[in-house]
Amino acid sequence: MTTVSLAVREAGEAFDRGAPAAKATNGDTALEARQVGTDLWVSFERKGEQGGLAWRVALLSDDVKLTRAEGDALIALEATSALGRHRITVEADKSEEAMFVLTASFRPERALHIPFLPRDLIAVGPKGRPDRPKGKIEAKQRRLNTGMCYFELAEPDFGKVLYWQDLTALNDYFLATGTKPENAVGGEWPEVGYRPPTNPDDPKSALPAGHDTVINRAYLVVRRFLEEEETTSAWQFLDMQAAVYRRLNLPGWEYHDWIERSNRTLRDLARSPKARVRHGKEVYYHPYTASEYPDSMVQLSLGGAIHEWGRWTGRKSPLEREVVKGLRGFYDPKLGALRRYLPDVGDDKDADAVDSWYLYHPLRNLAELALDGDVDAKALFFDCVDYGIKAAQHFSYKWPIQYKIDTFEVITAVAADDRGQTDVGGMYAWVMLLAFELSNEQRFLDEARAAIAAAEGMRFDLNYQANLTAWGATACIKLWRVTGDKHYLTQSYVYLASFFQNCQIWDSEIGIAKEYHNFLGVTCLQDAPYMAVYECFDSYAAFERYLDFGGPDVIPSVKLLVDEYCRYALDRAWFFYPDALPEDGLATENRNGHIDRELSFPVEDLYPDGQPAGQVGQEIYGAGAAMVFATRSFHKIEGAPIMLHCDRFVRALTRIDERSVSFALDGPAGLDAKISLCATGRKRPRIKPTVLDAHGNELANSGEGPGVLCWFKVPAQGVYTLRW
Repeated sequence: MTTVSLAVREAGEAFDRGAPAAKATNGDTALEARQVGTDLWVSFERKGEQGGLAWRVALLSDDVKLTRAEGDALIALEATSALGRHRITVEADKSEEAMFVLTASFRPERALHIPFLPRDLIAVGPKGRPDRPKGKIEAKQRRLNTGMCYFELAEPDFGKVLYWQDLTALNDYFLATGTKPENAVGGEWPEVGYRPPTNPDDPKSALPAGHDTVINRAYLVVRRFLEEEETTSAWQFLDMQAAVYRRLNLPGWEYHDWIERSNRTLRDLARSPKARVRHGKEVYYHPYTASEYPDSMVQLSLGGAIHEWGRWTGRKSPLEREVVKGLRGFYDPKLGALRRYLPDVGDDKDADAVDSWYLYHPLRNLAELALDGDVDAKALFFDCVDYGIKAAQHFSYKWPIQYKIDTFEVITAVAADDRGQTDVGGMYAWVMLLAFELSNEQRFLDEARAAIAAAEGMRFDLNYQANLTAWGATACIKLWRVTGDKHYLTQSYVYLASFFQNCQIWDSEIGIAKEYHNFLGVTCLQDAPYMAVYECFDSYAAFERYLDFGGPDVIPSVKLLVDEYCRYALDRAWFFYPDALPEDGLATENRNGHIDRELSFPVEDLYPDGQPAGQVGQEIYGAGAAMVFATRSFHKIEGAPIMLHCDRFVRALTRIDERSVSFALDGPAGLDAKISLCATGRKRPRIKPTVLDAHGNELANSGEGPGVLCWFKVPAQGVYTLRW
């Protein structure tokens, strides 16, 4: 008998083999705990049904004494043997009809090496057919992202289930065993739970004696009503994720001076020969430190961020004109297209090769410049946009990875997972909506709708590159506002479900990762091992628009996840900068260029498993990150000696009188926001700022901080008055 079938058989025995060691009920779910061999099994069964789910705790010995433990848990047991003591609890969360918190810890008598631990959650069919539950896995953990599995158990009639292993709580286990939880959750149906990683070849990788180490901390959320359709299943997944999220022990959040970082970045862009290169009369930028040829995506990514900085400061940076002047150098008048490289690119590059998303992302930044009044950008955009449409129609809105820009010959059709650039249609739709806004031509709106329609049915396979997925969600919600068709609002949830499947909703302490924050970071590609700074800040920019367009019509759970992603991005992104990391945390060998700690440019890659950062290189094309974060989180008040910083998006900032302003926060209900007040000049102003809520109550001043005069912890939803 195979390991899988043996596990399923034992799971079935957990439902009806002898008297239970403990039992309980919660709503219409019956729970029973039984020892089967060397394992403790807790069964979850709906009233009136046979079969369900079985959660396993490996007791490591069959010579175990089970006793009841005190507490308010539905089930609380201690299991003692010669090896040590397990503590096992199953708790219910009263805010959900069926939400359970499953915890197991182990205290060895002596240091214990564990060569293998089995998967912990198995779906079990009805009596007589326990090995044949009817169901399917819809989404599961990818690499080192959130340890979750989202599945349907239809026979027996159990419902939709989100299983979520809290990897943050398991850091001590990973450190003791020298392991990482890669692809640890969601095996093959019907084994759907967590298999703890082990280190069988290293006997020194042992749990410490006399110390309780958490080996399992799982959330089990069950929704009886099965949502099958793509958009409703996506909504259900996001809603269940948010239900778990609210109960996590969320990591702290740090204030960072993105204004100072922006000024340093602009200085380095202007002065460093490692950043800039001259072609003819124009200045262009390397993609990486002193490496790679100039390309249009890099030039426009920097140009867009620098433009936003100039608008925020009220003074256009000289670099903006320098960047924009060279854009025509990428234009091919024969094709009517913006090429990736300049005409004199070296022979080591295929001048005709283009990644699908590379065609549209520069057009997005061109259109944004055009909407803000840049006539040259507008002219170039409309010179190029028809070629972008031609490419989209040629590929029927389903793009390959890479193709020839002059012939559409496919160079690389699919990635390793047999998918092309599945979310390029979302970015394309956003570009078409910008074109519609610039021209009011119906054909652009029709193109946006066609691209979104072509992506329907991809479900959790939609995400290819995180920022493209984020812009796709934003394009959907804007289409809803433009057309009034609510289908686009719900379709945005499909993009977001795929995006948040690829997030790391846990905080790693493995290796060098303990020096930075990865919480709520998203892997840049669907199969990538790392978070990337470009995808981080570009998703942040997209989600600001998403929340703007969505307003009160976005379901609360979606608003929570999107808003929290943005909040933590302001903190997490700081650690992409080499000077924010210990020197021994940086890679000494880089795929592109080298890392210069003196330059305020971020590295491309941070790893949740603690690998050295910057293996891909130090991004100049991601240098706009500081300006994107600064212009959205810091708020100037004309004539005031202070400015307001908030880790949530500030709405409706309005001057009341000479020494007061009002503003609103529209963050997730039940969570907090942090308001920080900073001096606008070098000298500390002689003022005593106060913040009042909508009822006129003065809020507690939480004190000073680095670069902060004072800060206030306030509800994330509310209307406030700032006085100074």
